[in-house]
Amino acid sequence: MGLPTAEKFAQRAFQLGVLTQQQLDSVWGEFRRRDVPLNDFRDILLRREYLTNYQFERLQRGERTGFFYGDYKTLYLVGTGSFARVYRASHKATGEIVAVKVLRKRYSEDPVQTEQFLHEGRMGMRLRHNNIVPIYEVHSEAKSAAESDKKHHFLIMEFVEGQNLRELVRIRKHFSPLEATKLIIDVVAGLEYAARMGVTHRDLKMSNVLVSTRQEAKLVDFGLAAFAKNLTEEVIANHPNPRTIDYAGLERCTGVRRNDKQSDIYFAGTIYYHMLSGHPALYETKDRVQRLATTRFQEVIPIVHHVPSLPRLVINAVHRAMELSPKRRYADPTEMLADLAHVRDRLIELGESGEVADDDQEVASASASAAAAEPEVEQEGLKRTVMLVESNVAMQNVLRDALKKHGYRVLVISDAERALHRYQSENEPPADCIVFSANRLGEEAVDAFNRFADLPRTKSSPAILLLDEKSKRLRRNADLAEHRTVITMPVAMSKFREVLKDLIQTRYL
Repeated sequence: MGLPTAEKFAQRAFQLGVLTQQQLDSVWGEFRRRDVPLNDFRDILLRREYLTNYQFERLQRGERTGFFYGDYKTLYLVGTGSFARVYRASHKATGEIVAVKVLRKRYSEDPVQTEQFLHEGRMGMRLRHNNIVPIYEVHSEAKSAAESDKKHHFLIMEFVEGQNLRELVRIRKHFSPLEATKLIIDVVAGLEYAARMGVTHRDLKMSNVLVSTRQEAKLVDFGLAAFAKNLTEEVIANHPNPRTIDYAGLERCTGVRRNDKQSDIYFAGTIYYHMLSGHPALYETKDRVQRLATTRFQEVIPIVHHVPSLPRLVINAVHRAMELSPKRRYADPTEMLADLAHVRDRLIELGESGEVADDDQEVASASASAAAAEPEVEQEGLKRTVMLVESNVAMQNVLRDALKKHGYRVLVISDAERALHRYQSENEPPADCIVFSANRLGEEAVDAFNRFADLPRTKSSPAILLLDEKSKRLRRNADLAEHRTVITMPVAMSKFREVLKDLIQTRYL
């Protein structure tokens, strides 16, 4: 309903408390009359910032509610989600800018959805971390005196100047490896803190990551975390939030209990994947049955298909976070955060692009000039190549750097199957010796070590099985020979190199 005159518009705004008498007197004083066109009246109100376009349009339509929530005046609608709308708002007395998250009308009378929403608020008030948007207040209040039985449910939160990650990727298309890694570190740091507080997220997606103008990522919407214990099969099947279905699908596919703590890690991996490639890791669909389908998680397109030039250490981190087997996935956010810190530091060393020589993250041996520059370093590995099958980025760095100092060329591969394939598909062996590390791969490393001994093209090639304290029991399963041996960690690097040197020499005898 349009308001025909500026004076009637002003009366409505004053009655609702959107404009003060002092503000109106100031505007009328500038016109020196009241029979002015509404558009002219609006222009002055907007220029003086007495009103926003959002407030003006609502007043012009004759709406009477939604201008205030508690002590806060709404300024703009900034986002809508499955359950709620989010507004930029200011405190009536102090002018402090906040975000007000309001439960949608169709859910406000549903006790289950209302309780979930209020759980989010109460939980958010417990969480105080740089990478989590804080919640300051939780409210349920009557919409009006005439509707005392009907309530607004809303949260008062920090307002983050910036955009959500989904909008940012839509604009940017994708991020460089270093940019994406820094942002996902923020995400996982927030998850790690929450985990220490006994909280999982359960609604991790691009739109629930806000990126500030300072390029810091902050998590919002921990609502499903507290509510997860109440998510029955029936509730999941009819839940309006697609990510609830995704979590249920993942956990059904992997056979873990509902509300598994590693589910957040998987979906952090999908965010990392999307930032790096510009493509969602899971194919998008609104069909609930398809969202729950096991094949949706089993048929993820490898990220190298989208970005062939990605550094191997970045690919490793994405793959590890998105492992379907929880045993091979990062065990918790702390472990993932440690790996990502190594990835970030290595990317900084490599430069902004993070590009390396080839897809296998080959590290060239010291050149003749380098050897001349550092004569004190014995170049025992010159013209020798070692293939390291290891998925732990920190361990990759330790072994690669130690071998590089002594002239070895190192191929780092995180996938045992891919390592075996290289030996079978190339005319010449890609390395003089292969090292299978069970640090993360466990029985998979032992199985690959034994298959390497059985395959016709590799059965005579030198190989080392590297076991740590957790995996040393697997030694009894290893197929050993003069040119295939086991090293149990911890071990001095000099001893490791001595074994490696002896094995390589047997190949040329």
